[in-house]
Amino acid sequence: MKIFSAGLCAVLLATLIGSRTLTAAASCESLKSMMLRDTTIMSARVIDTGAFTPPAPAGATPPPAATQAFRDLPAFCRVEAMLEPSSDSDIRIEVWMPASGWNGRFEAVGNGGWAGTISYGAMAAAIRRGYATASTDTGHAGNGGDASFAFNHPEKLVDFAYRAVHEMTVRAKLVIEKHYGSAPKLSYWNGCSTGGRQGLKEAQKFPADYDGIIAGAPANYMTHLLTHSIWVAQASLKNPASLIPREKYAAVHQAALDACDALDGVKDGVIEDPMRCHFDPKAIQCTGADAPTCLTAPQVETARKIYAPATNSRGVVIFPGLEPGSEPVWSGLAGPAPLSIAATYFKYDVFKNPDWDFKTLDFDKDVAMIDKQDDGLLNATDPNLKPFFSRGGKLLMYHGWVDQLIAPRNSINYYTSVTKAMGGVDKVADSIRLFMVPGMAHCFGGDGTSTFDSMATIEQWVEQKKTPAQIQASHMVGGVADRTRPLCPYPTVAAYKGAGSTNDAANFACKAQ
Repeated sequence: MKIFSAGLCAVLLATLIGSRTLTAAASCESLKSMMLRDTTIMSARVIDTGAFTPPAPAGATPPPAATQAFRDLPAFCRVEAMLEPSSDSDIRIEVWMPASGWNGRFEAVGNGGWAGTISYGAMAAAIRRGYATASTDTGHAGNGGDASFAFNHPEKLVDFAYRAVHEMTVRAKLVIEKHYGSAPKLSYWNGCSTGGRQGLKEAQKFPADYDGIIAGAPANYMTHLLTHSIWVAQASLKNPASLIPREKYAAVHQAALDACDALDGVKDGVIEDPMRCHFDPKAIQCTGADAPTCLTAPQVETARKIYAPATNSRGVVIFPGLEPGSEPVWSGLAGPAPLSIAATYFKYDVFKNPDWDFKTLDFDKDVAMIDKQDDGLLNATDPNLKPFFSRGGKLLMYHGWVDQLIAPRNSINYYTSVTKAMGGVDKVADSIRLFMVPGMAHCFGGDGTSTFDSMATIEQWVEQKKTPAQIQASHMVGGVADRTRPLCPYPTVAAYKGAGSTNDAANFACKAQ
């Protein structure tokens, strides 16, 4: 009798457990009435093949090119919802689910700058690959360059910092399970810049949310990153004579290439490892009249400050500088006005003074005050990833060496802090990898091989236990690859084998410097 009872209990238990994955699928439209905590589902409807048009700001019409970019999308269920986890929260999220051919996985996508919009382009890429996907505006509407949304709204800053992404993740998984009758078997995060910071915050604060995280060019040391933006602005704009006109960027770039391009044995217009480059812009200081091909003495000092780390008066490094090779895109930080992402942060979130002058930032007392004020809210610098790694989580980081907005060595600094905190590189080699991309600018573009499939890499790592020893990357011209190279896990770099075309990745190997 006891044996019979035990057997019956086992059958009942198995039935109850299995019911979670055997729940009847719900139609897309029926999701409108789904009840979720602190959530209002505003819309749930099927978008037919090629019929999606991204929303435009009020009173505007999407340009034809923006609409055309989504014409190849398959049919999908689009759920729009608003989350209110606090009394001052207004977090918009969207969840998209393929009408057919779902691969059983979930891919959430990140934002840029101060967010303020749903990342429709990244969601479209996920849908094309058969993923269910989600994105959030992080709790406010904006263009990504303005932090005024958080002025006297501390809860909205919390939403942006981490809460919106986590709450979106939880709700999205429930919606997906309701629609398909089964939960995603694996969950991935894919983001760059702010999206990279969001990914690291998830790994640090909510280690069970994702199985694999792609964190590109992460803005994770955000308070110091924005301080560095003001450092460059002060160097360029405090004295009108210090500003380097855009027409001089090409000359500085060529001088940097002349000094360092061939250090890796291949002259290809890309500095493979800028850390080996010791270029001094004084090499092109004007010896006569000012000209587009040279720098004046004040401009030389500006260039030196752009390459150098931001420091306080005691020489303590606040944030790394930009690298040789980044000159063509210096206007991002060294243009005729401070970067709005940084300037509005200090105006509205730090000093709460819309008239704050960037020239007054004190790199001693103000930075210390900001660090204390943030107290780990925006920053995602915690190196303890043991909870994430211990459950099998994989972290794929990448960063372009000529990033013009977030200094590349910031990623090296975080990666190094993690390996040190976790007991050394060998202890976590199967859990975290960093790939530095020669010639790539902020998240994409540049003269290097900046096109690569990070999703395929993280999929193979998580699902097939294939720790990436390298990533095949291409330089694209008009949609055609004219050069390929392996991207190598830091600290190794791609070294030419000495024979064959230097445009073919097969003729390079990842080697330690």
